[in-house]
Amino acid sequence: MANLPLQFGDHGLIPVVVQDHLTGEVRMVAYATAEAIEKTVQTGRATFWSRSRGELWEKGRTSGNAIEVRRVLVDCDADCVVYSGEPHGASCHTGAESCFFQVLENGALSQASDQPQTLLATLEAVLESRKRATGDKSYTKSLYDAGPAAIGAKVREEADELGRALASEGDDRVVSEAADLLYHLLVAIRWRAIPFRSVLAELGRRLGTSGHAEKAARSGPQP
Repeated sequence: MANLPLQFGDHGLIPVVVQDHLTGEVRMVAYATAEAIEKTVQTGRATFWSRSRGELWEKGRTSGNAIEVRRVLVDCDADCVVYSGEPHGASCHTGAESCFFQVLENGALSQASDQPQTLLATLEAVLESRKRATGDKSYTKSLYDAGPAAIGAKVREEADELGRALASEGDDRVVSEAADLLYHLLVAIRWRAIPFRSVLAELGRRLGTSGHAEKAARSGPQP
């Protein structure tokens, strides 16, 4: 893989952004040489160049917090790349899942561990926090307290309303009903303490598989 079509800067380095391929969360930033990128592509394991030690390093080789790289994306100027992959464990040396846990506000840094990067992650965190709210102040908490039967009924109700909107209403109504359904779906899986990332992982697993074949595999052999 000699002569990579990339623009390496000083000391033959190129910045690398590491991104969770399912959620879009940015996990870390490091630097790589051509050799590091070649090893990443060949092995599927995120490899970088340590500027402090002056050597290649593979993320997770000693800590166990590896990053399984699915794709290497290149920006328009070919002077920055993204390792899009599956993070295993914390990506930051501090022990945080992501290195980006601070926010710059009013000229100062503040901790942002309670402020997820993406909208879905933010919504998921809010729904989890509602478990500690009082039922008379939180609609979400009242759903949790009502239990799976009531939550399931709301999911079916919202799915039916979306179906009717698709058939006979405008795009704005479809968007609104889809948002209602997604909200109640997230409540349902949070009631079971299932991360939405697990749902995304399952969708990712099914990519490239025929829908008919996937359903047949789930239902098992027919008599």
